[in-house]
Amino acid sequence: MPEGFRLLAGHFDRGAQEALLEDIREVVRAAPLFTPVMPRTGKPFSVRMTSCGPLGWVSDLSGYRYQAAHPETGRAWPAMPESLLALWEEVAPGAPWPEACLVNFYGPGTRMGLHQDRDEADFSVPVVSVSLGATALFRLGGQARKDPTRSMRLASGDVVVLAGASRLAYHGIDRLVPGSSSLVRDDARINLTLRRVT
Repeated sequence: MPEGFRLLAGHFDRGAQEALLEDIREVVRAAPLFTPVMPRTGKPFSVRMTSCGPLGWVSDLSGYRYQAAHPETGRAWPAMPESLLALWEEVAPGAPWPEACLVNFYGPGTRMGLHQDRDEADFSVPVVSVSLGATALFRLGGQARKDPTRSMRLASGDVVVLAGASRLAYHGIDRLVPGSSSLVRDDARINLTLRRVT
């Protein structure tokens, strides 16, 4: 495994998952899910997304970027739930506070290709990810796209920390495991990714 990678299996118990899911429903009510598109081709992502915190991530024909307003409503993103800020303080003590939490919604059959998280200014700050709902087959590689990869399952309540050498590791979601969600309806998955941007 790349240095700095941590998988905290079952970090959120069922009660904490249910509370966090309700918090995310409030986020989505204030900042509805939208479908980003690839910058050059306009091809839509298979996931829908939104954000919370001071900044949110968007992708459109103009490129990838963080911005302070929802791309469709023009309103500021809602605040991050306190439980996510507490998680950050626990797993990234001493790091600057996160400025963005991406909310990715995976329906059945959706995936996320191998990519690096590199739209942020400081790669010394970790990326922290929370899984809710369906189990996902997560693929993790190295800092070059052609590096060998390994796969693991991320279940509801699991937390992943990408720090150190793993901060720029290529990673993605190959598929969801059918019939694995008892938390999010329609066998879907929600992934929350906390990031420091500036």
